[in-house]
Amino acid sequence: MGKKARSINKLQKAAERKIDKSTLPPPPPPPEEEVGSAKPLDKPALPGTGFKVLDAEGFDDGGVADLSLLIDLEDSVQRRKRGENEYFTALKADLLPRATRGPMAKMTRREQKVSLAQLLFSEDDDTEDKGPSEVYIDQVDGEEDAATLKLRHERLGQAKAALRLSLLLREPACASLSLAELCKRRLALSGKKGAGEALRCADKAVEIAGSGFWDGDEIAEEANDEPKLDPKYEKNATTPGLANPTSLKLLPIRVSHLCLRSALLQRGNALAALGREEDARECYLRVVPLLEGEPRCARVDWERHSLYVNIGNTHSRTGDYDAANEQYTIAEQMGKEHLASEGGSSTDGKGMVACAKRARAFALKKAGRIDEAKVVLREVLDQQIKDNLEKEQQKKKEEEEAAAAAAAEKKAGKAPAIAAN
Repeated sequence: MGKKARSINKLQKAAERKIDKSTLPPPPPPPEEEVGSAKPLDKPALPGTGFKVLDAEGFDDGGVADLSLLIDLEDSVQRRKRGENEYFTALKADLLPRATRGPMAKMTRREQKVSLAQLLFSEDDDTEDKGPSEVYIDQVDGEEDAATLKLRHERLGQAKAALRLSLLLREPACASLSLAELCKRRLALSGKKGAGEALRCADKAVEIAGSGFWDGDEIAEEANDEPKLDPKYEKNATTPGLANPTSLKLLPIRVSHLCLRSALLQRGNALAALGREEDARECYLRVVPLLEGEPRCARVDWERHSLYVNIGNTHSRTGDYDAANEQYTIAEQMGKEHLASEGGSSTDGKGMVACAKRARAFALKKAGRIDEAKVVLREVLDQQIKDNLEKEQQKKKEEEEAAAAAAAEKKAGKAPAIAAN
């Protein structure tokens, strides 16, 4: 190939790499303008109940905007950091961080982020911890069947995969959330025996979400099947945390707060598993200010509710029933407010009331007040029986209505044929 041909080839490649600015999407808004799901919507964006904001105008978005901030599907941070032209040039040339080996190698960076979201937030029907409550309960009794243990191992493996992918994509918020999930799933698998390892993961999740710096190599070790922790390891913390002033030039403080809410709650659960009740209580209490100003909706109220019940349980386990019951009463009242408010979620309200009452019953039993505990537990069981009956009746009604509609549609479809004869 001659010099002229090589020059033409280079010019063609350069032209292919050139970005047409007229085709680019608008730049991301300034970080301080991104408020996620803290701002209610004017009208519901998702079907179903439980999205109406209590005692205020508007609707909760179900956490969609917060999820978008955490996963950063539009790569707002990278775009602010690199500039629009450099970012889209790198994207076109496939130079942005992504997994280039293994089963995800052929997936784009965006597709890998979608997979990361699924690893972190999707729940199967047979998932034990499915549901909105984050009340800590020791689920390990040593008598788990093989299927349960297999599921718990798989869930732990998914959290490790999420951590590996988060680090490959250089998404620190997702790394923090992955570590919080690792804490939660280690407790589910190993209970008190795994509480030390769970706490270590939660501590690292808090570190990433904080205002200091963190060590990527140290974090990556938690994704291994058997983490090897060298006591002589010299930490090289050079990556700024999500609340570090350097990071806040590129992303909103809300990202740090969202990660801290998850990390501190799970850290409190790990401390509770270790029997460090006062430390656990302090950890739960650190989350409360982060929820001030958040909308009163079922999604966020379950988070508040879980904190109050967990705080109450720390008092119960240290023998202070009165202090525990104060917290259970707050949690129960939140459920009653959903039941009483127009547009509130009756399903979530009933769930909150039942959860608080169950916690109160166990606290009464621990305090030696057995008869009172039986009365409270009976209330929970009676309500559950009533709710199940209503669900069965509603299901039967819907099936009958569907059958009637299908029959009417079938009859209407045959009518023209009869007339023609």
